[in-house]
Amino acid sequence: MQMAEAMAPKSSRKVKPSPRPQASAAKFLKNPKVAFALALIFMDALLVALIIAYVPYTKIDWDAYMSQVAGFLEGERDYSNLKGDTGPLVYPAGFLYVYSAIQYVTGGDVYPAQILFGILYIINLGIILFIYVKTDELPWWALVLLCLSKRVHSIFVLRLFNDCFAMTFLHAALALLLCQQWYLGLILFSGAVSIKMNVLLYAPPLSLLMLKAMDVTGVILALSGAALVQILLGLPFLVSNPIAYISRAFNLGRVFIHFWSVNFKFIPEPVFVSKQFAVSLLLTHLGLLAAFAHYRWCKHEGGLFNFLRSKAVSIKQPSALSSSSGLSFKILKEEHIMTMMFSGNFIGILCARSLHYQFYSWYFYSLPYLLWRTPFPTLLRLILFVGVEFCWNVYPSNNFSSALLLFLHLVILWGQWSSPSKYPYKDDQLSTKEKHR
Repeated sequence: MQMAEAMAPKSSRKVKPSPRPQASAAKFLKNPKVAFALALIFMDALLVALIIAYVPYTKIDWDAYMSQVAGFLEGERDYSNLKGDTGPLVYPAGFLYVYSAIQYVTGGDVYPAQILFGILYIINLGIILFIYVKTDELPWWALVLLCLSKRVHSIFVLRLFNDCFAMTFLHAALALLLCQQWYLGLILFSGAVSIKMNVLLYAPPLSLLMLKAMDVTGVILALSGAALVQILLGLPFLVSNPIAYISRAFNLGRVFIHFWSVNFKFIPEPVFVSKQFAVSLLLTHLGLLAAFAHYRWCKHEGGLFNFLRSKAVSIKQPSALSSSSGLSFKILKEEHIMTMMFSGNFIGILCARSLHYQFYSWYFYSLPYLLWRTPFPTLLRLILFVGVEFCWNVYPSNNFSSALLLFLHLVILWGQWSSPSKYPYKDDQLSTKEKHR
């Protein structure tokens, strides 16, 4: 009997029903790491309170943010006329809505804003710990690494940068992806992009994951929802002056000041600001993404080109299941989702021409995950983690710290490349969701 079942084709085997949400939640809560994560949240909340109470606040962009928001609240809808102390507004419309709400709640005062950002820090940490417990890639004690960054605490409660809101929305979107909530995850992802454009570094691996998880119709619907978010948030400014809004809010050609660069400070300034250097970094970025997509992320599908070819065939010859009963989904493993998203973003970080101090929040929370996905021994992982943190706390950055940071990034990337590639799917069967469910 058992041999007959084993010889039966996959299509005739009975598919085990996926666990109910209540059962999955109960299993998650029984994980002993949950209790440790809750303890970390409590202790870090105390630390944040002490930082706010006793560490002096340093104004950097807060006054500029409030000036830009003031223009918006006074009725200005032309992006070319929205300016602050540091220059013109260069963030998408979601930034204005978020900081307008902050201005309304705090009255523009720093101290209540710090408390608000302290709460945001704890919410973000809770989301991150959920992701780490859900993927279960780290030993329980390594979760404490997520609470040990001096620079990240400063970014949240001593600088009040908009990166904090963008990354919290992004992490919430990642948590939804782990729960297979692709449509809602894409909406939150788009909301994060509307606050700061760096979130688009996650777009290439996210696009590939959507093609893996959904049929083409599902991908189009998800992308349409994300695009609708951008249109609705930017509508007042698109109506007023669409060219000014798009060119200012989504400017991909900005050249940052060499002095503030944390990563390529060792590059001579004439080279740093040159178009040739920017193009070479862009080509390196695209080449690394293509290499990882072909040899790592799509390894079990026969490579990137075979995977895309199979998707093209599915468009021409849709399955009876997809066309008759609803949208088809493949259940991706949590580890595969986070590995692709974190490593794809890390490639973008490696190839960014300039990383300012607040940009550390773009990838700090992914570092422990990336390090534990390498084949390196634990001691080397910890050395790499401490080394990266050290580089980000050298102020101002210098030739040594920036060169060291680049070296550490390359070592971590090599670890990602050389790590074993695990099978990405939980099973080979499609789970179909009804269109109107």
